[in-house]
Amino acid sequence: MDGNGRWAKRGGLIRLRGHEAGIDSVRDVTTAAAQWGVQHLTLYAFSIENWQRPPREVRGLMNYLQKFLREELPTLLENGVRLRGLGRLHDLPDDVQRVLREVEAATAHCDRMVLRLALSYGGRQEIVDAIRRIAARVQAGEMSADDVTVASLGEWLYHADMPDPDLIIRSAGELRLSNFLLWQSSYSEFWFTETVWPEFRRKHLLQAIQDYGHRVRRYGRVIEDDPAVRSSS
Repeated sequence: MDGNGRWAKRGGLIRLRGHEAGIDSVRDVTTAAAQWGVQHLTLYAFSIENWQRPPREVRGLMNYLQKFLREELPTLLENGVRLRGLGRLHDLPDDVQRVLREVEAATAHCDRMVLRLALSYGGRQEIVDAIRRIAARVQAGEMSADDVTVASLGEWLYHADMPDPDLIIRSAGELRLSNFLLWQSSYSEFWFTETVWPEFRRKHLLQAIQDYGHRVRRYGRVIEDDPAVRSSS
């Protein structure tokens, strides 16, 4: 969710005001996604690298996270949205962890959509953590190195039940993956927009979904009814 700081700077505001404005975008996009039948939505809210930001900004972000979790619970329940944290959640301040657990428990019964907030998350770190768990099992004699496959490694990621993302949206003109779901995104489709996150709304989400609907996903195969195949034959 990029562009909060740039949005604030453009308006002569401090960066934290941009993060605060981004909460409105989260609310609108999450509600729309649930209403439109999206089953899984993951928002990259705070990366491992974000801990390197100025302490004041990090504290402000944690405060906004608590505020979001508390204030948006009724909206999540109303729309049947289950919330789950994704990442090294133990890195978060104790009070934030407590509120997160409370909202996770309160929405555990919701089954329309799963909203994952990637918090203290990094794709490389997730893979390393998975390998460490596997290595410990091998060392204990509970599995062998031959048991490690693409499918089995996926079972040791933070959320083994999370399907690979079909579509990844990048706002504010950024064109890189930024350590997001590296393992899971190997065949994801990408959609880029110059729109900064505080201005991103359901109309932009709809544009991304409509664009995705016109794409052909080959997964390395040749698909006979693919327009690209017909035009080259």
